[in-house]
Amino acid sequence: MAKLVVRFAEKHSFIKPNDSRALHLMTKCAQTVMNELEDIVIAYGQSDEYSFVFKRKSNWFKRRASKFMTHVVSQFASSYVFYWRDYFEDQPLLYPPGFDGRVIVYPSNQTLKDYLSWRQADCHINNLYNTVFWALVQQSGLTPLQAQERLQGTLAADKNEILFSEFNINYNNEPLMYRKGTVLIWQKVEEITTKEVKLPAEMEGKKMAVTRTRTMVVPLHCNIIGDAFWKEHPEILDEDS
Repeated sequence: MAKLVVRFAEKHSFIKPNDSRALHLMTKCAQTVMNELEDIVIAYGQSDEYSFVFKRKSNWFKRRASKFMTHVVSQFASSYVFYWRDYFEDQPLLYPPGFDGRVIVYPSNQTLKDYLSWRQADCHINNLYNTVFWALVQQSGLTPLQAQERLQGTLAADKNEILFSEFNINYNNEPLMYRKGTVLIWQKVEEITTKEVKLPAEMEGKKMAVTRTRTMVVPLHCNIIGDAFWKEHPEILDEDS
């Protein structure tokens, strides 16, 4: 897992409750990590963190936990700096970001699925709270303390009602990236490129569209709680079954 230090977001004035620039940058960094470490079979990201799952039988770094962690975190951090200006064109990078991380070994595929499901459930809970909280602060003029007191003891239904009745926001219409987080998996993708082909009897070549298939890291914003996702993508954990 790679997790951004919270103070960084405050110093760089990230948009609340969600900054799509920051989320897309995090995903870009995670894709870079997966392209470097091809034994990662799936990654899940939300807010300021990403979790990476390695093949059970991976022998990278001779299975030394410290090597897994330092390589992932260092690659993630360097990518964050490298790609910063692609996503924050008008916001200079004030100082280098810091990420922390940890390595966890899960005993079974089911335990791993439960962990990822918990992370996505946590994404929903936190995003619903933050969406209401910042609506109260930014649109109703409450102080952060007042907004916190207003939401104390409320359930999900209460928060949805506040959003709809006071701000005309249907939470179910919020972007999936905010509500579900981002899942990264390997998928075969068809790419169409233009290639110049010259026949032996011709002086000039002709430009033709060429389709090729590549395996790439693809972002999804979908539900990974339950069995449907894993039945649709059995190859992710197929080696471990």
